[in-house]
Amino acid sequence: MRTGRQNIQLELALEPTVKGEARSAGRQGTEARVACAESERPAAGQGPSMEAVIQPGNLRKALARVRELTRCTKSVSLAHLVAELSRYLIGWRGYFGFCETPSVLSRLDQWIRRRLRAIVWRQWKRGRTRFAALRRLGVNKHLAAKTAGSARGPWRLSNSPALSYALPNAFFIRLGLATLASLATA
Repeated sequence: MRTGRQNIQLELALEPTVKGEARSAGRQGTEARVACAESERPAAGQGPSMEAVIQPGNLRKALARVRELTRCTKSVSLAHLVAELSRYLIGWRGYFGFCETPSVLSRLDQWIRRRLRAIVWRQWKRGRTRFAALRRLGVNKHLAAKTAGSARGPWRLSNSPALSYALPNAFFIRLGLATLASLATA
């Protein structure tokens, strides 16, 4: 029986690499990728239990890919952006489907929705447009004026009550955004 916290790396998949990487690694076209690790953590009131967690490097790669798909210089509609992003998220979740990290997945979902709210805020551009859009989406006049006239940046305002009310989670689900936390339970 193992004691303490141990990480056992699992070789899960063989993925093709770029030829330069294969040559520099001394391998012929494929290399083993570490996707998840099992970490032994004691459960509440029980002995040690094995839990599969997502490795930080893989999470960083996923965040970088989401940043690339949702960069602010990309001039596409929100619906097209959400469709592209959902395709990636479904594939990513399919690959890491066995990892037991619901809190990491829900935080990643929150971050993605906040990033999308910031993109929408940037698309509205001017104060008058922002005010009109917030009012159209049901935000009261005082809160819409306060938010539209704010000097804060898009990232800061994407976490504001006005944008959370105007663009709730259900709005993104209606657009077709795949949520990682709900895919984990499916």
